[in-house]
Amino acid sequence: MDGVLSSGLTMAELGSRVRAERRSRGLSVERLAELSGISRSMVSEVERGAKTPSVLVLDRLATALGTSIGRLLDEPAHATLRVLRRAEQRVLRDPSGWERRVLSPVLADVEFEFMRTTIGPGVDAGEFAPHAPGSREYLAVESGTLRLTIDDRPHELRAGDSAYYPGDCRHAFANDGDTDCVYYLAMELGGPEPGHQAHPAKTDDQHHVSRKEAP
Repeated sequence: MDGVLSSGLTMAELGSRVRAERRSRGLSVERLAELSGISRSMVSEVERGAKTPSVLVLDRLATALGTSIGRLLDEPAHATLRVLRRAEQRVLRDPSGWERRVLSPVLADVEFEFMRTTIGPGVDAGEFAPHAPGSREYLAVESGTLRLTIDDRPHELRAGDSAYYPGDCRHAFANDGDTDCVYYLAMELGGPEPGHQAHPAKTDDQHHVSRKEAP
């Protein structure tokens, strides 16, 4: 489960931010472990900077805290304008063969994340836990093919296709093609309370996939 790397951020700094977010919510290490489904020893090691978490582990911790990975990686910006240069963007790389680049700055009191993900051919990025109730995600494929699975229902998206789905579903991403898949994802988190539980599968009309029209 090791392997997430964040450009410009040490594991000690990441651990300190996870610990600060946990304490600000009045959660113990044991409670965060329970809410995230991550072992207590792993949570403790991440907070001490002794263990490098995978992207999925970091996402589960962020979800249990009611926040995004981006907020765990960066300090909130308070200016009305923020230009985020490429070299300043946080990048997470998973050893299984995929990369997430956080394009949006972290803003105070705004739980929103805009990211660019590259998944290598034949790579399964895994399943992400449901976010807080009321969360929304918007996805657009730039190149390659993406298998987007929402609550066990797969959808194949190709270059130019886009999709919307409630973020409080189980969602998984995989590339079954023979070239890299690049897609953009905007995530708006809802619900003020951390530690929510998974919700029943959504009905078909709550998911929407748009296909690029043929020329």
